[in-house]
Amino acid sequence: MGRRRWVVAASVIACAVAADVAIKRVFGRPPRRTGPGPTHADDVWIPAGDSSLRGWLMAAPGNAPGAVVIHGWGGNAADMVPVAVRLHALGINVLLFDAHGHGRSPGITVSSMPAFAQDVRDATRWLRSRPGVDAARVVLVGHSVGAGASLFAASRDPEVAAVVALAPMADPVGFMSERMRGRIPAPLIPLALRYIERSIGHRFEDFTPLNTIQRLQAPVLLVHGDRDETVPLWHAQALHERAGGVSTLAVVEGADHFSVDSLDDVDLAGFLANAGVLTPQVSDAS
Repeated sequence: MGRRRWVVAASVIACAVAADVAIKRVFGRPPRRTGPGPTHADDVWIPAGDSSLRGWLMAAPGNAPGAVVIHGWGGNAADMVPVAVRLHALGINVLLFDAHGHGRSPGITVSSMPAFAQDVRDATRWLRSRPGVDAARVVLVGHSVGAGASLFAASRDPEVAAVVALAPMADPVGFMSERMRGRIPAPLIPLALRYIERSIGHRFEDFTPLNTIQRLQAPVLLVHGDRDETVPLWHAQALHERAGGVSTLAVVEGADHFSVDSLDDVDLAGFLANAGVLTPQVSDAS
């Protein structure tokens, strides 16, 4: 009996070690990249718990709406400049920032959607406190993991006016299981997923976009390219079906996962006007 216990214990330890190695290989430290920010933007530091986030603020005149813009895993704020410029042209105060462990922000070694969501909440709180920002008209805009994080953050913040999700994933468990397949033995994948939950301090069911989008009160614009091979189009279609009428799905022909400028092919102003973020005059002018 004692020998059997030792064998079981050794097997569990071996599985945990293998899972840890696989997780770090697939979901470990994101690559550090930076790039030029938008012209006519202020370089800002955003308080975030015991740390801070680095970003750019593009101010708009008057008492204007606000937008919090977040990149995807391995990206940075500079990747989202085309999106920020489009929003700013509509008369919106735009805050785009680097998540922890990305770009110019200090940070963690393993990123997660809940960690991104906490950064979004901290950035949203900061933007709402700024002079000239109408706190009742703040929209969250995210790409890929940042899109899922924006949905998660909005599901816990009824004051969010709208969400724009670019190339969102619907099911992180399925996505990560597929990524791990071939890297670790198939029987270890469920263990690795449980290990991830313990590591990030959240259950997948709590932040899976298929679940969080059902808890939203704000309207959601889902934008997805039909040539996205990283997160295929079916993810956005599944989210749209699950949203219960709060979402609009815009499929952009020829766009892939990293075509953040695909927002140019979408009636963004019309969506934001219907959401009450923009006035009809601004929407018509665009």
